[in-house]
Amino acid sequence: MDDINKKTKEELLRDMKPPGAYLDSLSGFSDIIGTIKQAENAAKELLKETSESVRKENNIKQPADEEQQTEEAPAPEKTLDELLEILDALIGLENIKQNVKSLINYVKIRKLREENELPNPPLSLHMVFTGNPGTGKTTVARILSELYKAIGVLSKGQLVEVDRSGLVAGFVGQTAIKTSEAVTSALGGILFIDEAYALAPEIGTGNDFGREAIETLLKLMEDHRDDLIVIVAGYSDPMERFITSNPGLESRFNRYVFFPDYNSEELYDIFDTMCKKSEYILTDDAKDYAREHFSMIYETREENFGNARHVRNFFENIVTVHSDRVSSLEGHTRDDLIMIITEDLEKAAEM
Repeated sequence: MDDINKKTKEELLRDMKPPGAYLDSLSGFSDIIGTIKQAENAAKELLKETSESVRKENNIKQPADEEQQTEEAPAPEKTLDELLEILDALIGLENIKQNVKSLINYVKIRKLREENELPNPPLSLHMVFTGNPGTGKTTVARILSELYKAIGVLSKGQLVEVDRSGLVAGFVGQTAIKTSEAVTSALGGILFIDEAYALAPEIGTGNDFGREAIETLLKLMEDHRDDLIVIVAGYSDPMERFITSNPGLESRFNRYVFFPDYNSEELYDIFDTMCKKSEYILTDDAKDYAREHFSMIYETREENFGNARHVRNFFENIVTVHSDRVSSLEGHTRDDLIMIITEDLEKAAEM
């Protein structure tokens, strides 16, 4: 029996070997392995296609682990009308909304004139946004970048935000490189430089690499004038000094948009929007207190009032106080978790 088994094994091994010189060839053996792998891959692909077909026919949901491996489709681009609706939904800023719409109309007609071979006067879309912090400058810039993309002025429509630290390096020769990288990332969209006046310190402060950043920026603005818009932003007086510090800045930035402080009612509306977005509800007394608080804050505001930033800080303090109060209760109802009372606002105002 052992001899029979041994012979059977030997015969089996012999039968499995390819005949003749083919086995002696290493390249031939590699071909066999490659063929096997190709067959395996083909079988896997067939199984995948069959599984997907079965799922579709039987309305079977794709497994979670496979869903994670599936690339997400990019979000559809917003239309011009949708973007204008987003602009209109902003609290306050009525004059700015009208200015943006007028500018969009002007650019649209300008493009139509070009298509009809009509001449157009020189146009610079670079802008200066002035005003206190928290007045919506960055938000409007972001909407504007998408609006310009929607009407074909910009190819991508992204907004790249930087300040002095994003343009200026601490070593000779490095600032031009850093500024060039920032501009390159903004090509096809808007480069938004916050507190741009920091690039041009007052006379008498010694050598500063900010001036190198300005010279590099001006050159790149000219090189890419057809697919780059630069918006510089900051407090009104320092921005005026910044623009007049270099003739190149004065010639390129001739559109000024002033963002006024929000009034007390607008501050309350911003606060109310934050509460609703986070699913908090104020009692009637708390609403009255909030209105009085923002009225007092607006009337006594300082020169560099924080506007929406102040509202955000106040809201976050309220949430902290509310959390402390509710956590001390024995048992929590849903109303406890969402209800803001006057005491919460009073304590938050003292923080």
